[in-house]
Amino acid sequence: MNIPTLFAPFKSGALDLANRLVMAPLTRNRAGPGQVPTDDTVTYYRQRASAGLIITEASQISPMGQGYLDTPGIHSPEQIAAWKRVTEAVHAEGGRIFIQLWHVGRISHSSLLPGGAAPVAPSAITANSKTFTAEGFVDVSAPRAMSVEDIQATVADYAQAARNAIEAGFDGVEVHAANGYLIDQFLRESSNHREDAYGGGIENRTRFLAEVMDAIVAAIGAERVGVRFSPVSPFNDVSDSNPQALFEHAIERIDHHPLAYVHVIEGATGGDREIDPGFDFAALRAKFKGAWMVNNGYDHALAEARLAAGAADLFCLGRPFISNPDLVRRLREGRELNPLDGSTLYGGGAEGYTDYPFLAG
Repeated sequence: MNIPTLFAPFKSGALDLANRLVMAPLTRNRAGPGQVPTDDTVTYYRQRASAGLIITEASQISPMGQGYLDTPGIHSPEQIAAWKRVTEAVHAEGGRIFIQLWHVGRISHSSLLPGGAAPVAPSAITANSKTFTAEGFVDVSAPRAMSVEDIQATVADYAQAARNAIEAGFDGVEVHAANGYLIDQFLRESSNHREDAYGGGIENRTRFLAEVMDAIVAAIGAERVGVRFSPVSPFNDVSDSNPQALFEHAIERIDHHPLAYVHVIEGATGGDREIDPGFDFAALRAKFKGAWMVNNGYDHALAEARLAAGAADLFCLGRPFISNPDLVRRLREGRELNPLDGSTLYGGGAEGYTDYPFLAG
């Protein structure tokens, strides 16, 4: 019996990867003025190009999509030009790279938004959450409910951001529909109290997701598009009474597109994998025909075991890639990992960003 390994090439549709290890999207809060990626950003991603696929840090699709200090965008000419230097560096090392498209919705603060505007959301419900501003961690601002015109304009922003990503040389985009940000806010009962076509039952609450995916696929082609969900994570104050039915239907609504992959966070984001042991991830996977990517607390042993069991195709690791630019080699050779410096995760310069050591040779 031929058992697959994490380190063998993976091909599915337009995905042609050197291995099955994926660098997770990791917010680092190091963009320069104008939310433009810097020289250090080029170095950071180039160093990690041995990953089968890099998914960049979440990058806002518009000025209104920003929710944290110094996160990069993919909506201005300057941002596109800077990201092009990143993609060229990764490709020169033989790597593949997608950008994660982000709109935070209500998880923002007016000090970060144009003209001090209120954040936008499906409903005017303030999240019990904090964000990072020039003043440090603060409570998020009260949002205003989006009009139908706002929704249509935001769908168009997603499509344009995807076009910008291809112009910048990315191999594709990942739509961030997880972790309590805008698309997830539309999906969940706790944050969506609308009474129009975008609220109420599951069919209506999945409409915004479907429209975003349709618009992006029309813009750049389904084979260049992935999407990320966190079905049971309570991150950023979201919840739902029936996540199984909700997320199975969400996937049913987008599975007619031959997408690059679906990326699922198992359990609570960055936390307990068994927060909802009754949730059936295998049943969720059965709803999708393409490549299945999983995330949350994976190490080498767990990923190999899940791969051998046929539970997933691709395995996303986050913090280990921060402190180990050569993580793929270290795992393949069974070498010790660099420790992570938690004090340098967010903001700052090269320290804790581009200065982690490689193995000799």
